[in-house]
Order: sequence, then structure tokens, then C-alpha cells
Amino acid sequence: MYRNYLASLARQQAEMGNGDKLKVLLVLGSIRDGRQGIKVANFVRKQLENRNFEVTFYDLLEMNFPMVKQPVHFLGPERSGAPQILLDCEKQIRETDAFVIVSAEYNNSIPGSLKNFLDAFPDGAYGCKPSGVVCYSMGPYGGYCSSTALRTVLGVLSSPCVSRVFAIPLVQNEFDEDGNVLNEKLKSDLNPMLEQLEWMANAAKCHRQKVGLPTSSFMFQ
Repeated sequence: MYRNYLASLARQQAEMGNGDKLKVLLVLGSIRDGRQGIKVANFVRKQLENRNFEVTFYDLLEMNFPMVKQPVHFLGPERSGAPQILLDCEKQIRETDAFVIVSAEYNNSIPGSLKNFLDAFPDGAYGCKPSGVVCYSMGPYGGYCSSTALRTVLGVLSSPCVSRVFAIPLVQNEFDEDGNVLNEKLKSDLNPMLEQLEWMANAAKCHRQKVGLPTSSFMFQ
């Protein structure tokens, strides 16, 4: 039965066309002064672009993403009165095939700026699309506590994380001042997560095209 499923999946992927790229939304959650995350995010972006991904990059600092007092889905199906930035971001989230979240570790969890962004949109927008976590810290553990928190948050948002996490300990030693990688091993270390993400994103995209989404299972649309 599993072999039949794999054969069916291969046929669906072929029908999609080899030239089709998966759309991935890359989100950098840290907005602190002196953050290391921009170097990490730019590195991850290049690696995604080297694979079968069309990347949209959200830097919450550069976007000046607002503190959200009312999630967009609380404003009704018409999103009446919603700020344009929330409307634009929700549209992008709904159109993407996968998510990669780059997060620092703040007090054994994720930045408030990142949680504010994720909570601004309904679980139906994330729509059963896979996510990958990239975490980092200036200490020896690579920000793993933030990845644990993100697994819970993203799972509830119907964007389950792939099993592999890419963590960068002592991040201040891995890039030069211009953001260039000093340790080429980072590329091979990132590959397992990206391979899982690409596989899951392809599988989920094929299934969405075949049967749609289980809309009744979402808390919000």
C-alpha cells in the first residue's frame, strides 16, 4: 500500500511540473539591537534559494510589524478595519507552501515579537503546511529551548514542524561582519532539515491540490 502511495505521489509531482517551485515564507523573529539573526536568516535564505524554493523573507524589524491588538480573524470574514500590513501578510501566508522560522532564544522561549506575528493570523491561514525551525544563541546550546516552544506554537497553528531542527551555537563565531559564513559545515548541517521540509511541502501541496483542506478542523478561518 505504501509503495502505491509513493507511486501516486510521484505521478502527482510530475503533473505539477518539474519547473514549479515551492513557495516558502522565511520569518526572522528577533528585533533586538545588535541581533545576530539577520546573518543567520540571510544564510538560510541563500540555501533555500539553492533548492526548489521561491523565498519570501519577512524581517519583522525592517517591516516595522505592529503590536497586534486584534488578530485579523477577529475582524470577521471581511477583515473590516484590518491594517493593510495584516491583510498583505495573511494573503502571503495563505499562498505559501512551507515556513521557515529563524528565532533567537529569549528567556528559554521565543521573542515576543515573533509570537505577536504568529498569533496575528488564524490557523486556517497556515493550512496544514510544514514548517522548519532555525534557532541560534551566543551560548553553547544553540537556542534549543526556542525550538521547543516553536514546535508547540506552530503545531497549534496547523503548521507542524519537521523533526530536524537546525541550531547554531556560538553564533557570533560563525559569520564575519558582512554576514559571510566562516564555517562551511553549516551548509551540510542545514541540509537534513531542508530535505525534510522540501519532501513534506511537496507531499502537502499534492494532497491539498487533490482533496483540499480539512477546513472543519481549524479553530479559525
